[in-house]
Amino acid sequence: MADVVIAVDQGTSSTKAIALDTAGAIVGRASVQIGQHHPRPGWVEQDAEEIAASVIEAIGQAAEAVTGRVAAVALSTQRESAVIWDKTTGAPLGPVLGWQDRRTAGSARKLVEEGHDEVVRSISGLPIDPMFSALKFAWLLAETDAANVALGTVDSWLVHRLTGEFRIEAGNASRTGLLDLATVDWSDELLALYGIPRAALPTVVRSDEPTAPIRGVPGLPVGIRVHAVLGDSHAALYGHGVRAAGGVKATLGTGSSIMGLLDSPKTSLPGLVTTLAWACENPVYAFEGNILSSGATLVWLSGLLSITPDELLAQAQSGAEGVDVVPAFGGLGAPWWDSEARAVLTGFDLGTAPADLALAAAESVCLQVEDVLSAAETATGSPLGTVLLDGGPAANDWLAQLMADISSREFKRPVTTGVSALGAARLAGVAAGLWHDFPDEDSRVFRPGRSAEWADARRQRWHAAVALARRQH
Repeated sequence: MADVVIAVDQGTSSTKAIALDTAGAIVGRASVQIGQHHPRPGWVEQDAEEIAASVIEAIGQAAEAVTGRVAAVALSTQRESAVIWDKTTGAPLGPVLGWQDRRTAGSARKLVEEGHDEVVRSISGLPIDPMFSALKFAWLLAETDAANVALGTVDSWLVHRLTGEFRIEAGNASRTGLLDLATVDWSDELLALYGIPRAALPTVVRSDEPTAPIRGVPGLPVGIRVHAVLGDSHAALYGHGVRAAGGVKATLGTGSSIMGLLDSPKTSLPGLVTTLAWACENPVYAFEGNILSSGATLVWLSGLLSITPDELLAQAQSGAEGVDVVPAFGGLGAPWWDSEARAVLTGFDLGTAPADLALAAAESVCLQVEDVLSAAETATGSPLGTVLLDGGPAANDWLAQLMADISSREFKRPVTTGVSALGAARLAGVAAGLWHDFPDEDSRVFRPGRSAEWADARRQRWHAAVALARRQH
């Protein structure tokens, strides 16, 4: 009857949960699908109530599967998505604006043209871009006339719904574009720039600060608290066991995140952003490159071809080289940060087959990751070692090998899936006094199987296609 931590991984398309015992074994799993809405081109919305309900259901399912005592809960969440709700009633006052939402691109462009980007980067570590929450908060505020408004990221919405507390974890707060990395508190200068009242924002807290007791979740004992909250990418880094500068991971999902720890906060990293990885006794800083469309590219093309993403990757293995897909559906993220870039398809002709398109889509995932890894080496001045790999698409062995071939790097993928939930669970167990930490997971290593000359030529052709995508505006 070992103590168990239930960790929730609340993502873009689903909410998953694992139950982790004190021996480090996963003794229960749950998964609940959630929807996404696209009312206009470039708009990405979700339902705050649906997200909250999915978390409650996933926790309940995971709790039912375990025989031990549930001792703590942990949250790993999507990050930049913005939620607005009534502080008094707890009712949402608008849709959740997803992290992929680009409706504020015009506002971002105006602020950049006015010369604000440098000061925003110097304080927050982030560029002015529609991806980050600040512009989403401003849009949501403009659409409501409610008086007692709460604004937050998904973690703050969930904590409020589960416990009644109005707070935000420091790493998630660092993804808004409103946090001062030096003070780990809201920046009055940035709040004024974006027109966000401080009273509407939650209190910034440590990643391992326990919440008030959880209420209204069937299957949980009375008095159970959330003992750790992390953004999903941050949780994956923690789950990989990275605790010092030098380690880097690539998480493949709807988008992708390449993240590694820094010795100190650096706000001048060309092509990358600086963020808080987590804040426990002290804040720990990281560099990150965010790719807007990776797994989403595979989902888009598989839908177009009326097959599943798994079938798409199977077809890709017989595809002919020569086609490029640059998935700038809502602009390009790192290392370009070009919100005006447009999606392009190059190198096709009347003989191009679906398998060729499938190969190009798979390659686009790998090529975008390598662009960010190269930018990280340039920005930090240090070569990267083995890259830690996780996320749904990374579970495909062929894609993981393609990643190694295109990057001419070694990648290591843990045997255990759900690294984000695992990382949040590990931190919660430490915070709750259940354990100190776990050793590294067993992993599978993928080494380059193609020549460096082939990889270099492939990247050069990709960069030519990227240049075309960026000239379309």
